[in-house]
Amino acid sequence: MEGLFVQTENQRAFVETVGRFVEEEVVPRAAALDAEPDPAKCYSWDIVEKAHALGVRTMTLDEKWGGLGADPLTTAMVIEELSKGDLGVAITLGQTLKLAQIFQSGLNEEQKARVLPGFSKDPRGMLAIGITEPDNASNYLVPYPAPFRTVAVKTNGGWIVNGMKHFISNANRASHFLFFAQTEKGKPMTAGSTCFLVERDRAGFTIGRVHDKMGERLANNAEMIFQDCYIPDENVVGKVGDGFNELAKFMPWSNAYGGATILGVAVALHKKAVDWAKVRVQGGKLLIEHDGIRAQLAEMRMLIDASRAYIHRACWLAVHPEHGWDKTLGALPKVMASQATWKIATWCLEIHGGHGYMKEFGVEKLVRDAAAYLHSDGVNRTLFLKAANFMFQK
Repeated sequence: MEGLFVQTENQRAFVETVGRFVEEEVVPRAAALDAEPDPAKCYSWDIVEKAHALGVRTMTLDEKWGGLGADPLTTAMVIEELSKGDLGVAITLGQTLKLAQIFQSGLNEEQKARVLPGFSKDPRGMLAIGITEPDNASNYLVPYPAPFRTVAVKTNGGWIVNGMKHFISNANRASHFLFFAQTEKGKPMTAGSTCFLVERDRAGFTIGRVHDKMGERLANNAEMIFQDCYIPDENVVGKVGDGFNELAKFMPWSNAYGGATILGVAVALHKKAVDWAKVRVQGGKLLIEHDGIRAQLAEMRMLIDASRAYIHRACWLAVHPEHGWDKTLGALPKVMASQATWKIATWCLEIHGGHGYMKEFGVEKLVRDAAAYLHSDGVNRTLFLKAANFMFQK
């Protein structure tokens, strides 16, 4: 593991390039997009297209598919950099980066040849995955022995799917989706469900409402609706009835990506707090000259650095499990980063006083964003329980 946390020259150069992109293309428009009353209008195709031109959108694909072959550690660094500019942009691109890796590893050769070339060339190519339902969210993380409400029934040459997914990132923007449906009655979702590939324009598959969210508004989340949707057998991903086990093979770093996504918000909040402390006078001197404030800023830095180290360790060990991977690394880095970010958000708000509560200072938006990952990518308390089950082999 020597040199694990030392950024290589290639990583540093690419992250710096992404940082310039964020400063030039994301930061100047994030507040205005966030303020759009219609959640669908918070989304920016222009940002996505410029990320494509930079090579960010496809960076996790192998070179044979037009990508850069970025590993999970480098990807986490880029996702954090995007999030420093806006959480929603980081989610939009980060979800696609993660799913591109899953598509590349989990699809069979015919499916990859059918999907990846077009996705790679499309400047607006986005990916999504449908798991969460109105009645099923944390159920699949613990897991609770309940079936999915979305059901696929076998028919000649394929499956008839009925049901709905909701809160799905990129759902109203993606060209291709993975989703889970119950294919075996009487079994829990983790044992009797199947993963399917579905194209955006397939008959019987439509997009419902775009959810109106408190934060992360530059990312769109929407409903996926299936009404007698025919999915051919060639769109089954992995083995029938074994969807979750198939998926688990290809996304051990997913939780760490979630941590990187929210960590960028913590970095942005910390910068806000430091910058304000250097100009705001209280009690006859700058806030930065008050021991309590200065110590609090140092504690924020510690929480950020510790969370980043945990995230990077999880990403690296997911690829090199022989050096000490354990399953808690697939549950806890996001929890740590999100809790650290929420603490930093409240401290930043307090340091700004009444000014932090006013929208024009930008802290209010970051506080709304910071709340998102207390539940996104798994409710924190549920992920603690998931990790405990790994630890004590329940």
